[in-house]
Amino acid sequence: MTETPPSPAAGTPVLPGRPRKAALAAWIGSALEYYDFFIYGTAAALIFGKVFFPTSDAASGTLLSLATFGVGYAARPVGAFVLGHYGDRLGRKKILSVTLVLMGVSTFLIGCLPTYEQIGIAAPALLVTLRLLQGLSAAGEQASASSMTLEHSPDHRRAFYTSFTLNGTQAGSIFATLAFIPIAALPDEQLFSWGWRIPFWLSVVVVLVGYVIRRRMEETPEFERVTAEGAVARFPLSVLFREHRADVLRVTAAALFATVSTIAGVWALSFAVNTVKLDRSALLWVSVLANVVALVAIPSWAVLSDRIGRRPVFIFGTAGCAVLMVAYLWAISLGGYVLIFIVGILLLGVVGSAANGLQPAFYSEMFSTRVRLSGVAIGTQIGYAIAGFSATFAATIAGSDGTNWQGVAVLAAVLCAIPVIAAATARETYRIPTAQLGMKPVKVAPTEAPA
Repeated sequence: MTETPPSPAAGTPVLPGRPRKAALAAWIGSALEYYDFFIYGTAAALIFGKVFFPTSDAASGTLLSLATFGVGYAARPVGAFVLGHYGDRLGRKKILSVTLVLMGVSTFLIGCLPTYEQIGIAAPALLVTLRLLQGLSAAGEQASASSMTLEHSPDHRRAFYTSFTLNGTQAGSIFATLAFIPIAALPDEQLFSWGWRIPFWLSVVVVLVGYVIRRRMEETPEFERVTAEGAVARFPLSVLFREHRADVLRVTAAALFATVSTIAGVWALSFAVNTVKLDRSALLWVSVLANVVALVAIPSWAVLSDRIGRRPVFIFGTAGCAVLMVAYLWAISLGGYVLIFIVGILLLGVVGSAANGLQPAFYSEMFSTRVRLSGVAIGTQIGYAIAGFSATFAATIAGSDGTNWQGVAVLAAVLCAIPVIAAATARETYRIPTAQLGMKPVKVAPTEAPA
């Protein structure tokens, strides 16, 4: 039986105050949720190799630790299929609450884990299990927040309001790094025994604050319109892959841009601290300052995108990062802190924000309301799953001594070329009304002129 799609309405009224409220809820929720996700990446680069893999040599321990970071990304496609289905069936609001609680609980439990010395191989096994739960949660977080904000926004400012979803992830990274800076300064004995656990335990606050905020958010008018028309898809995934296969592939390819933050924030941190022997607190400050700059840069690029389109801004940001990654790894290899700070801020704070800030609108606008959450979740999470292992690929390419940063720079450049191609083939959507997004253009036959 063929499902009846919704009628192509000219637009859904935007209630006063709803866009700002949705953007705030997305920002706070994403900041709190990605705080949990980012502290794992920092701990994987600096802590877990010695705590959970102490029987390996230093290089192998770091490689295994970074592999557990990638495991979280491997779980994301599974979570995307499940949470995407229910998000398009039941609404955006319910999924946002589920993802927050799941992430907070799994992160808190990571902070409670016994070490390898205490329970042996069971310790890294439990770590991987909880990391999988983090990945399942993150799979639905960004897609749900992006869908929620976009469907509450006026047509001409969708990129601006949805950019606060990614803006929140930058804030989460700042909070996570700030939490680790005083911890990283502890003597090794305290750091590797109890100090590293504190940022994970703080996730209790994440659950309480985030859950209250999101429970008070209203469902989107676009989803309510589709529900009122009886056009909610019974099986969103079947509709998605029947009508939007090319868009799912396009989003997957574009999402490989996440390799920039993964390589720069995880592998490059390990390279700087463990190989070049730079101060770990100083390198963490690079991330903090870059993300502070990004808090301003992301909405600024989004405003530009609302005026000139999604594709040119996204392509500029991705191509620029391919060049700056080479400069950033070179600066780390030289060991000059001033150069590292300048290039790091340009890479992660300024140019990278051009692509980051556009993702929520650019990806979400490729799909109709009926399958938007599924399409964004599945497309991005498959891409992120590949990107999540880029730190492991980088560690392998760098060699046993970890010095081949040039090979890692080439890897990052290649992985940035794929999103550029994907964006160049995408349909420009910034002038299309929200209710008509994801629909095939209607060809109107020319009327015959009277004799």
